[in-house]
Amino acid sequence: MNILLVLIPLSLLLLIAAMYAFFWAVDNDQFEDLETPALDVLVDEDAPRPRAGDDR
Repeated sequence: MNILLVLIPLSLLLLIAAMYAFFWAVDNDQFEDLETPALDVLVDEDAPRPRAGDDR
């Protein structure tokens, strides 16, 4: 029963920290563009280019 005296305040502190982190992320526009970062992984900019005289 004494463990509840520790767990309940600890869970409330974790809840407050999670709510603070969520509202901070919303205020700092972390959720503005959810599509582009997922598509950036698919872009292959470092692909080797064929040479001018290479006929393979």
